[in-house]
Amino acid sequence: MTATARVLVVEDNEDLRVAVTAELGAHGFRIDEAADLATADTVLADGGHDCVVFDRMLPDGDAATYVRGRRQQGWAVPVLFLTARDTVADRVAGFEHGGDDYLVKPFAVAELTARVFALCRRSGERRPPVLRYGDLELDSARRQVRRAGVLLTVSDKEFAVLEYLMTRPDQAVSRAELIEHCWDTRTDPMSNVVDVVVRRLRAKLRGPELIHTVRGVGYRLGGARSGS
Repeated sequence: MTATARVLVVEDNEDLRVAVTAELGAHGFRIDEAADLATADTVLADGGHDCVVFDRMLPDGDAATYVRGRRQQGWAVPVLFLTARDTVADRVAGFEHGGDDYLVKPFAVAELTARVFALCRRSGERRPPVLRYGDLELDSARRQVRRAGVLLTVSDKEFAVLEYLMTRPDQAVSRAELIEHCWDTRTDPMSNVVDVVVRRLRAKLRGPELIHTVRGVGYRLGGARSGS
């Protein structure tokens, strides 16, 4: 991430918005601000943002619903949701609507800054819009996966895991690394969430098998000739 990464903070609580923007600005981020979804939509129209921090509940609606609509149109900017809702169901809903990270209020501004740094690094990675490996194709903008030309139905988490593996073909990727990049940071690295998602992916991708277990490490995408 460069020191000129651009972040939009969408928060209707003025005191909190000022505190967050001041902290991010002190760390070298270029900051845009909005207090509602309508303003955020206008600011986002010119593009160029590396991350957006959204309060979930805004005066003109739920930011998660807004983000989900943008994702369906191919919008790929990393999103961090801020919310007072702290149940597992609420966190899952945030990810299912297209969020990349989720921070429950009250929070330490230093932690938010660290998470924004991580999301901006992810945003800065340069890669082709369509990833290919053998007969497997993943379109990041359209959020679509195809195997041998057949469109597959995958969950957001399955998409995220497959996307990460496809950016590192023929490399062993640890479970901890997958959790770090595809799950909330609160996820226990010793849990079996990665194994569950990979098992579902394997069933949907069918044969010949592309996702292989690397004993004692994690998983590797391989076993087919890389596409162009």
